[in-house]
Amino acid sequence: MAFLKAKDASKMDAKSREDKLKELQMELMKSYVGVQKSTGKTKEIKRAIARIKTFNAEKSAEKKK
Repeated sequence: MAFLKAKDASKMDAKSREDKLKELQMELMKSYVGVQKSTGKTKEIKRAIARIKTFNAEKSAEKKK
């Protein structure tokens, strides 16, 4: 589910990371629709999204060098 570690993100290719990012963003939207908006699940989803975006930014910075 949303439990994504940094080393798992590094093993994914770019297409897989983009797919996972879209999946997590949809899951985050679904969790916002629920009654409680600040649950542990929401926090973990946000962290996983941040991990993927950070990893993508690092990879694009490496390509520019």
